[in-house]
Amino acid sequence: MEKGQYTRTEIFSQPEAWSAALEVLTENRRAALDLQPARRYSQIIYTGCGSTYYLALAAAALTQELTGLPARAFPASELWLSPRSSYVDGKTLLVAVSRSGETTETLRACEAFLAGKRGELVTLFCYGGMPLAKMGALNIVLPSGQEQSVAQTRAFSTLYLGTAALACLWAGREDLFASLSKLPEAGRRLLKNYALLAAELGRDASIDRFYWLGSGPRYGQAGELSLKMKEMSLSHSEPFHFMEFRHGPKSMVTPSALVVGLRSSVNAAQESAVLADVKALGGRVLTVGEEQADVQFESGVGEAIRNVLYLPVGQLIAFERSLSKGLNPDQPNNLDSVVKLS
Repeated sequence: MEKGQYTRTEIFSQPEAWSAALEVLTENRRAALDLQPARRYSQIIYTGCGSTYYLALAAAALTQELTGLPARAFPASELWLSPRSSYVDGKTLLVAVSRSGETTETLRACEAFLAGKRGELVTLFCYGGMPLAKMGALNIVLPSGQEQSVAQTRAFSTLYLGTAALACLWAGREDLFASLSKLPEAGRRLLKNYALLAAELGRDASIDRFYWLGSGPRYGQAGELSLKMKEMSLSHSEPFHFMEFRHGPKSMVTPSALVVGLRSSVNAAQESAVLADVKALGGRVLTVGEEQADVQFESGVGEAIRNVLYLPVGQLIAFERSLSKGLNPDQPNNLDSVVKLS
């Protein structure tokens, strides 16, 4: 079988996976609204492991932005092993995200949360019939995110879309929830228009380090894309908040560095200034955003809910980088699809 066959299919099939997931989320709309987190909970905590921890970071930032309710993210292992440094007083809504629904640390975090009677649990995952499926007050399975590859691409974006939909509903933003339906078509255009650019950058052997900049809800996306580059291609890759890049990390900028800026609209001027600094130091820059960027979404949807669109082109760069190095992105070095502890 050709190297990367599964990953390629999973990346390019994301728009169809999103459409299918939105149907499931619409079916669960009433159950999600019934949770009424703004009235019933003092905080929302998102948790996951690996990719889904970065998803949790993005989801928590978006949820707090839309609802005004305090929202944080922790790796599942921290909730399980260090609950005193993770939880604060007050009834909590825990949202656990897992591709497989059987990651040991996530299960133990949920078990400890429920045993401590800290609040209620919502779960999102891709495979029905797994242990996580029976644990929450609301359990949402999104089978269109299922994957054969080890490194998450389709699963991550599909599950993230699930958390974005919940945030819209919990904020009472039915307008934003309805406009999520525009994202699949925007995703298809992105993949069609920028696959060649992603291949050129991924195959460019003169690039030896990658930095991904994103702020607010986009920091979690930057972390995930950096992880994809590490997992698939064994390349030096790190994520940073935009303004933090000036505080030390810019010392690593060289002509062989590619800095990918996940630009917002609201903070475009400040983010552009950081990227201008990178260029002045001789680094290469790729901008990604709704407009006036090297990779343009032109989605027409609100900034709060278009964050999933930052993912496909970055995933493709990592995928192409892996192939160019003779690696198999379907089976990254030293990794397993599910981490199970004895």
